[in-house]
Amino acid sequence: MFARWLARLRLKDPTYAFLFEPGPEGEAVSLDCETTGLDRRKDEIVSIAAVRIRGSRVLTSEAFQATVRCARAIKPEAIKVHGLRERDVAMGRAMAEVLPPLLRFIGGRPLVGYYLEFDVAILNRYLRAWLGIGLPNPRVEVSGLYYDRKYGDAPPGTHVDLSFAEIASDLKLELIDQHDALADATTAALMYVMLKDMQTRRARIARTPYSPTAGFTGG
Repeated sequence: MFARWLARLRLKDPTYAFLFEPGPEGEAVSLDCETTGLDRRKDEIVSIAAVRIRGSRVLTSEAFQATVRCARAIKPEAIKVHGLRERDVAMGRAMAEVLPPLLRFIGGRPLVGYYLEFDVAILNRYLRAWLGIGLPNPRVEVSGLYYDRKYGDAPPGTHVDLSFAEIASDLKLELIDQHDALADATTAALMYVMLKDMQTRRARIARTPYSPTAGFTGG
């Protein structure tokens, strides 16, 4: 609570004080960013998407999406992941144009995502330079919800797989256009809704025995 109070004091523009107010009851926002690389201190956002969740509904019709023009070169390994080249984002919007509508879209709602810490860390660099604060919103990590439902009662030494593909497979979700910001934000939202439902019902995801030699046929 003290950290939120201090952040509110540091807010440079009181117009955005709504970030500290609770969002509509039962709502959250799934967030995903594609970036020029994996260095949260230097790399930049090239694409960002957010999808609202209301109760058990994922509101894809109310999604926010933007391609962002960046000053930093996009690393080849990043292009292999999300497919966005410098010429693809050259006509995108400046981050200064993207942030105001994005913050209004998010409001005070909790943020949901897959390895959300990375996306928020990069986004907060822009916000601190502009508003003097990072996002104060509560955060929900879907890989953490998944871990609780599948591995929360696992014995020590259990093999743990928290990959996006593994979570989707266990939840019977089809991966479409993975590493597209809107597709990933939507999939993470669906994961959140399903895992929260399992949490409410105290349902668990069955674990299959792990063998490090599985699939080995000799040679």
